[in-house]
Amino acid sequence: MSSKGGRPERKKGTLEAVTRDYTINLHKRLHDIAFKKKAPRAVKEIVKFVRREMLTDDVRIDTRLNQFLWSNGVRNVPRKVRVRLSRRRNEDEESGKGKFYTLVQYIPVDSFRDLQTENNTGNQS
Repeated sequence: MSSKGGRPERKKGTLEAVTRDYTINLHKRLHDIAFKKKAPRAVKEIVKFVRREMLTDDVRIDTRLNQFLWSNGVRNVPRKVRVRLSRRRNEDEESGKGKFYTLVQYIPVDSFRDLQTENNTGNQS
């Protein structure tokens, strides 16, 4: 059974801890955005991407990723960014944000050529 988009439907109860590496194209997501709003919008677009891919509402951005996005100032955001998304079990379940959260970490790369989405089996921190 698949949803309209061609992807198989996933149930929220079947989530498990997983780690994946993605390349996010910020250039197409920030087209037609005012200069002074580009870096804040880049952070929001990454959070939106992570919520869609990892199916968690609680998204935590690592400080190194935030520094990389803001490294060229508010106007000149990098065109692409390589990130590691780690869906982890939430130890503090009283917070009401669900059983899982996603940690988004920056991965420095020399070139984005031939990079694809990778599933990491080992739990890295």
